[in-house]
Amino acid sequence: MSPNATASRTSDEARAWTLLETLTDPEIPVVTLRELGILRDVRAGETGLEIVITPTYSGCPAMGQIEDDVQALLKQHGLQGRVVTQLAPAWTTDWMSDEAREKLRAYGIAPPHACASAPSGSAQVVQFAARGSAPEVVNCPQCGSANTTETSHFGSTACKALYRCLSCMEPFDYFKPY
Repeated sequence: MSPNATASRTSDEARAWTLLETLTDPEIPVVTLRELGILRDVRAGETGLEIVITPTYSGCPAMGQIEDDVQALLKQHGLQGRVVTQLAPAWTTDWMSDEAREKLRAYGIAPPHACASAPSGSAQVVQFAARGSAPEVVNCPQCGSANTTETSHFGSTACKALYRCLSCMEPFDYFKPY
């Protein structure tokens, strides 16, 4: 590959990152794919750019729309590329930026608590709750009260649970930690 071709690919990668920084999640339009940790990488492939994304959970219905949005954005700006869905390592809410968590709260969705990450180099597939452990406290994104209760383990999407604040009586989604 010539030096000019290498420079062009590097330039295209940087341009794609800049463009993709603005692409929001189709289900939660106040946060970007990068802030959520769904957008994993932009790299040079043999036939153009490869945009690497990881779904928030297996079977996430938004992944098709995310792929279409990425393709449309690249095409709109004259870039060639394809979307690569990477399943391992599995997405975790720990990949969310602090900005994403604050945007979720402001939007009315309680952000997830931090996950207990597996030790480096190990693969943690299942995490069991300790017997007799107290349920986690989820603060209301409307009034901040910790006096809340889960009303359904599944909210507006499978990655969220439905809660109700017992202080202000407002229902809200809680983005479950994974």
